[in-house]
Amino acid sequence: MTSMSPTARALAALGHDARLSIFRLLVQAGEDGLRVSDIVEHLGLAPSTLAHHLSTLVDAGLVLQDKNGREVFNRVDYPAMHRVVAFLTSECCIGVPAQFTVTAA
Repeated sequence: MTSMSPTARALAALGHDARLSIFRLLVQAGEDGLRVSDIVEHLGLAPSTLAHHLSTLVDAGLVLQDKNGREVFNRVDYPAMHRVVAFLTSECCIGVPAQFTVTAA
């Protein structure tokens, strides 16, 4: 079985509505990030559900976690986010050669 590229893993992680909402909220929060309790308050997710989704985002390399005492702060790994965006836009609008096939009449 082949392993997923980091970009594919990141896009797969973002392919769930809850994780996409968490990630967008963290992008809005900026470099300081948010505590788990802040994310729960903003999105209304159950703490156990949030923990599962945050773990997926961390494993995908999109979110970094820092512990400060008993609190866990979550923030976007902006260089990783920019790599995914650059991958998606790197060949924007360069054109694709037409592939013609001949069909029998």
